[in-house]
Amino acid sequence: MLSPAQAQERCHALIERATRAGADAGDAVYIANASESVQVRLGKLEDVERSESEHIGLRVFVGGASASIGSSDLGDGALDELAARAVAMARNAPVDRFAGLAPEELLLKGAPLKLDLEDAQEPSPTDLRRIAEEAEDAARAVAGVTNSEGGSASAGRGIVALVTSHGFSGGYGATSHGISASVLAGEGGAMQRDHAWRSARHAADLLSPAEIGRLAGTRTVARLNPGRVKSGTCAVVFDPRVGGSLVGHLLGAMSGASIARRASFLLDRDGAQLFDSAITITDEPHRQRGPRSRPFDGEGLPTATRKLVDGGRLTGWLMDSAAARQLGAAPTGHASRGGSGAPHVTASNVVLQPGSVSPAALMADIKDGIYVTELIGQGVNGVTGDYSRGASGFRIVNGEIAGPIAEFTVAGNLIEMFAALVAADDLDIHRGIDVPTLRIDGMSVAGD
Repeated sequence: MLSPAQAQERCHALIERATRAGADAGDAVYIANASESVQVRLGKLEDVERSESEHIGLRVFVGGASASIGSSDLGDGALDELAARAVAMARNAPVDRFAGLAPEELLLKGAPLKLDLEDAQEPSPTDLRRIAEEAEDAARAVAGVTNSEGGSASAGRGIVALVTSHGFSGGYGATSHGISASVLAGEGGAMQRDHAWRSARHAADLLSPAEIGRLAGTRTVARLNPGRVKSGTCAVVFDPRVGGSLVGHLLGAMSGASIARRASFLLDRDGAQLFDSAITITDEPHRQRGPRSRPFDGEGLPTATRKLVDGGRLTGWLMDSAAARQLGAAPTGHASRGGSGAPHVTASNVVLQPGSVSPAALMADIKDGIYVTELIGQGVNGVTGDYSRGASGFRIVNGEIAGPIAEFTVAGNLIEMFAALVAADDLDIHRGIDVPTLRIDGMSVAGD
């Protein structure tokens, strides 16, 4: 794996070759990852895995057309061939008047921000096995747990570098650490399964393996002997570990590409009051040690904190340069790159800010409702906003979480759901999308 400086040098070399081969403009991206994981089950070593990857991608523009190509070979001869082939491909590609590099005047100037994304600690395979065993042991020690799908621990390191032909060059490294446990409770057809996991840039920011294991075991046992619910309409409360998916649907609909294609349920709603005025959703790319933090986007533009929803009101679209040109606007610094192909839109660390009441107070007036802890399937229509997903969780009876329930569906329309959404105050930031406990009244439930 190259250093960020070495990766930028290779990207520069590739751009220079493409220019000599006849490209009008272009960019090159280097992405490398190395990771190690250990899996144990029932106290025994199950799997040890080590993976490494290194990739350089080139995108060129010739006469209004573009082409992308990539390789895992970074040698001079391979770069020569890569550049020549990319230019030849572009000369045979159709013209796209919206394609092109980001506006030069908007590029990040100066050194990228330091976001503390790299942990100097590198656990050995022995360390990872000990962590995985501790997590699984704690989960299996919970009364009622009868079997295990295993405990795991992982650590990884990655490098990203981007160079453009019109003046941008940047790169950075990042590490990751993860712990998980998954166990079963009950016997035969009555068995239930659940899990717990945490990941972080720095190992010091993780919960302890024992805490993760206990949480996995407690969640699993709580699901035993689930009941059924009757079909109808009621208040639905989303646990934070599933509530973030609602914000994920919002982000997908805010993509400038979806708006330009007129394929979003938010079409013609720029600036609209989507949520209650108490709801604010932020995008925080500069959070220190954040799981999705980044100093620049996939086109070399600076990233910045932004309120995606401010006082319940939508503040605009998330756009890369191509979508911005289609919509007659400016790119927003939300482009992301893979090893090849054109950029696409992604947000960074997204947070739905907490409300002012506890989860208990949020549920206090619910006579008969549902608390969702797991969502199943992908029943969401991004064009209409219609929402229908399988779920499991717990009943809410007279404001208290009661027995477990399973095999039901929650449904509605995301526009109506957003308007009814209320947030509790229990925000815990550690995912890429973080939300507190969320309540939505008036959802349809399909059960018995």
